[in-house]
Amino acid sequence: MVHSVVVGTPLTAQALDVLRHAPDVTLVETFDPERIRRALPTADALIIRDELAIDAALLDTATRLKVIGRAGVSLAGFDMERATARGIIVMNTPGVNAISTAEYTFALMLALVRRVVTGHHDLRRGEWTREGHTGMELYGKTLGLIGLGRVGRQVAERALAFGMDVIAYDPYVAESQLNGLRAKLVGLDEILARSDVISLHCAPTPETEHVLDAEAFAQVKPGVWIVNAAHGQAIHERALAEALQDGRVAGAALDVFAHEPPVGSPLIGLPNVIHTPHMGDSTSEAQRDVSMHIVGQVLDALRGVDYRNAVNMPFLPGRAFEAMQPYLNLAERIGALQHHLARGRIRRVAVEYRGDELDGMVKPLTVALLKGMLAPVLGDSVNYINAPLVAMERGIHVTQTKDLNATDYANLVSCEVNWEGGQRQVISGALFNRREPRIVQIDEYLGDFVPSGIMLIFGSYDVPGVIGKVGTLMAQHGLNIASWRTGRSEKGGHTLSIVTLDHPLPENLMDEFRTLDFVRHATQVILP
Repeated sequence: MVHSVVVGTPLTAQALDVLRHAPDVTLVETFDPERIRRALPTADALIIRDELAIDAALLDTATRLKVIGRAGVSLAGFDMERATARGIIVMNTPGVNAISTAEYTFALMLALVRRVVTGHHDLRRGEWTREGHTGMELYGKTLGLIGLGRVGRQVAERALAFGMDVIAYDPYVAESQLNGLRAKLVGLDEILARSDVISLHCAPTPETEHVLDAEAFAQVKPGVWIVNAAHGQAIHERALAEALQDGRVAGAALDVFAHEPPVGSPLIGLPNVIHTPHMGDSTSEAQRDVSMHIVGQVLDALRGVDYRNAVNMPFLPGRAFEAMQPYLNLAERIGALQHHLARGRIRRVAVEYRGDELDGMVKPLTVALLKGMLAPVLGDSVNYINAPLVAMERGIHVTQTKDLNATDYANLVSCEVNWEGGQRQVISGALFNRREPRIVQIDEYLGDFVPSGIMLIFGSYDVPGVIGKVGTLMAQHGLNIASWRTGRSEKGGHTLSIVTLDHPLPENLMDEFRTLDFVRHATQVILP
């Protein structure tokens, strides 16, 4: 089978040669957006950067398209939902340009604090003067990193070599993940208050948009220097311009802007700003590596060999979806229960999968669990493709663990969540008869129930008469109890009951139920 591959972005000659000499590829190379659009109806794959938006209108014309390869990390401008609905695999090249971007960040940092650019311009004008060019040593200073991913870690290592103290804010990184890196994880407020230099390396998400705004600049250490080679939306440009003009910020080095090119940006032309045209990964090495990686990934995906770095494909190739589906259903229901029973905004999710049947299913089960957790709020806008991205955008950190102390079943799906305030909750489930999802544990309470229908889940004290009082209350309001499951932590202690009803309790009755003297807490959950 011959595949038509459209390359709409500059790649190295070596990478293009791989495509030209592939026996199963016909190559169309053009950087003109209109020609790219005209070539898409007969294309099987597209390799692109940000030359044009991959929106619904464009995707609807690409009736044969199977793979889109992004030569880089960012997926801005991609209509992921539409691509997924069309069955198009979207992939990128994470981490390939990390060293180039980190080195450029340091180039900007040194040029900024040592006032290299102003000295260069003075001498170019024929002015030989050292006045006004007094800079700052990096040795002994504190570097605050906002984001500690691949690039942030590379910057941290270089800063440590310069003798800097490194602190970092990244809600997705735990201390255990630093792997010997001599950086300290702190809160954003501490970054602002302590840093002599702040460098941004966060991903573009709703949470990181304008992470440095007027309120943040009001909290920074006076005379701080700002470096940004990550993404322009992380800084409120007008607020930074005002902070630069009043001296609270000594200077800024910027490779990225809210809008590119930055026509009308208040930062362009300020004397204490170094600005460059998004050059962070513009090295021959980075371009070589990105080009070769994306070409190899696209060819492997077209040939069905591998799907590495596919951002919208949670199911492993070769695994029968029919065999996975019952476990996916179980994971979704565990996620939904975690959402309904959590008493605060969920910030961290830890998953554990035990049993031979679950081998190789970590990613799809985690995606299903996140979908179930997010769907009660987001509805159909979250699915198996975008659930991890949506979770990340909402600040939910997901890890895999092995120490949830879950009950003993041959094949078990377990999930622990932590919410704001430091509380935690563990829910575990298993399949009965390989088809029927059952919840077998909620925290210390063991038992089993089917997570579907109208469920009144309440904690109570282990005292006589609870069942009778609840039954009487339901009878008074014409509500029939379909099933009742109760687990208790110890005799005479606390219990957790799951009562399945034929009809939901109205809100006023729920309020009345919560006031009963034996009820510690109560939640009504409705699952399909």
